[in-house]
Amino acid sequence: MRLAVIADIHGNDLALQAVLADIAAHGIDDIVNLGDCFSGPLEPGKVAERLTVLDIPTVRGNHDRYLIEQSPDAMWPSDRIAHGEMLPGHLDWIRGLPVTHVHRGEFYMCHATPQDDNRYWLEDVLEDGAVRRRPLAEIEAMADGIAQPVILFAHSHLPAMLRLSDGRLMVNPGSVGCPGYDDVAPYPHKIEAGHPLASYAIVEKGPAGFAASFRNVPYDHMAMSRLATSYGRPQWASALATGWL
Repeated sequence: MRLAVIADIHGNDLALQAVLADIAAHGIDDIVNLGDCFSGPLEPGKVAERLTVLDIPTVRGNHDRYLIEQSPDAMWPSDRIAHGEMLPGHLDWIRGLPVTHVHRGEFYMCHATPQDDNRYWLEDVLEDGAVRRRPLAEIEAMADGIAQPVILFAHSHLPAMLRLSDGRLMVNPGSVGCPGYDDVAPYPHKIEAGHPLASYAIVEKGPAGFAASFRNVPYDHMAMSRLATSYGRPQWASALATGWL
């Protein structure tokens, strides 16, 4: 059994195309998506057309939720750009997405944590903006009640694999389309992948159980960096060009 896990596309259709081609080249036809599909100063309308045709199991991310809960005037710029390219059917597709999902009985899926779609599961942000790994006890407390052997989550854009003390495997595939960003909550901080490649994960079940590997896929990231510049988003442009803000 092999499963491709994608997340945090953020409107980057070129990155999504490259990742889907890489998945196909590995002979994998089982794909799940952990949300935050559209919000970004890139090509969210193209991503929407692609995802709604693919119809792969998808959970709703916090930025997906903003597109159906907020008015455009109240949205941050990336969400407003995405909302402007959504057709009514795309918004209906988002409304139909679950917050959590169990895939094939063995994979628990959520965007960030089961309790909060806008909270890092593995990372803790300190008042000075430093980002560190949470203590294992805190991580496991948020996984309480999940029976599946594999927990798939995203939101931080940072690829990670972690084995809980009871053997369950946690996997964050990283971000397909947004290798860096800054945020103000819970304190101002930056997340930077340090490279501009499109990231996803492959989870495989072998004789010893489940394990994950991570793929970093090249694509024309400079075209997307230039597009972000045309929208007046220099930090997006820098992250897409280099992986750093």
